[in-house]
Amino acid sequence: MTAPLTPPHRPSSDDPWQTPPQWDGPGEERSGSTLAAGGAKDTGPELLRAVVVALLVTVSGVGLGVLWVWLAPRVPLISDGTAVFLRDSEGEEAIGADGTFVLLALGFGILSAALVFWFRRRGGIAVVVALAAGGVLGSLLAWRLGVWLGPEQDVVAHARAVGRGVVFDAPLQLRTAAAAWLAWPVAAMVTHLVLTALFGPRDPEPEWGTFPGWAAGGPVPGAEHGAPGPGTSPGGSAPSAGS
Repeated sequence: MTAPLTPPHRPSSDDPWQTPPQWDGPGEERSGSTLAAGGAKDTGPELLRAVVVALLVTVSGVGLGVLWVWLAPRVPLISDGTAVFLRDSEGEEAIGADGTFVLLALGFGILSAALVFWFRRRGGIAVVVALAAGGVLGSLLAWRLGVWLGPEQDVVAHARAVGRGVVFDAPLQLRTAAAAWLAWPVAAMVTHLVLTALFGPRDPEPEWGTFPGWAAGGPVPGAEHGAPGPGTSPGGSAPSAGS
């Protein structure tokens, strides 16, 4: 008796059903380390672009704050020397300030998403997350800037300064702050998703390569050694319909 030529821990090269190595086509193989290095190499620039997008969107909140101060309706107040009252108790100026902020935030969200898609058509989850984060931060910046640039926050001191019976403006504030802060990121994400679905690049159709060693019209690997090929029984014949 002779020892087997193939070690027990190493599969035979004549086995047609052994798992093939990672490959991209006939004659091309890629190891796991090469794939991992390529993925890590592509992640760095993508994260950098996402950080830049988040910063630019956040800084644009300055424009939202300035426009809010300029366009938001004022709430008139009046003092009788002992207390401060609304001049028009049935007025809707307070709700108008919130509505103005929300409408402006929606516009900024649509505009920021359109600009990001224009310069970066490939999209990606990192860009969408950056748009959302920048929208929230930009809304917070706009809110604080608008409150700072708006009328005096100390109502009592302001009433004493203007005197009795003189109308003055109430501080600028958001009564539905949570909804106002979410308007920008939601509008940005929805707009970017719609633009990507309509005008984004399409993935190419997959090209099915040839199994290494299989030639078009050639014999099945292992057939010359008597190994059964796909679709054949161990006896060499195709399985019947009832089997």
